[in-house]
Amino acid sequence: MNGPSVGPAGAHVPVLKLGDVLLVTLQGDLHDEAAERLQRDIGEAIAASSVTGVVIDISGVEIVDSFLGRVFAEVAAHARLLAARTVVAGMRPAVAITLVELGLTLPGLRTALDAEEAMHLLTAAPTALHHGPARQERP
Repeated sequence: MNGPSVGPAGAHVPVLKLGDVLLVTLQGDLHDEAAERLQRDIGEAIAASSVTGVVIDISGVEIVDSFLGRVFAEVAAHARLLAARTVVAGMRPAVAITLVELGLTLPGLRTALDAEEAMHLLTAAPTALHHGPARQERP
């Protein structure tokens, strides 16, 4: 990895390795150039460290446009080619509504309510990502 991506107002977007998982926490808006750089950084980090999963925590993001949505889908596709799974965590209801209105389905991405749940999905048995909903309804 060549270093962290640059986010809003010059802030860095760190790509952290936690065991076999990369954790990326986005805060505020991510401009197109920074999103593309982040995409490259994640791909390089997966290849360099042989991780099996990527968590993209977007709980600090209030707006996701079609470009950023496509970046998430491309990160998931690249990760899949490098034998890693991707989970987007912390999506706000307004962001989910926007993605649906834009017609973005984000293929290859799983979602989790928060980063902790995403980490659990990625560190649990691999079948946890392929069978059934990410969370069960509680009585």
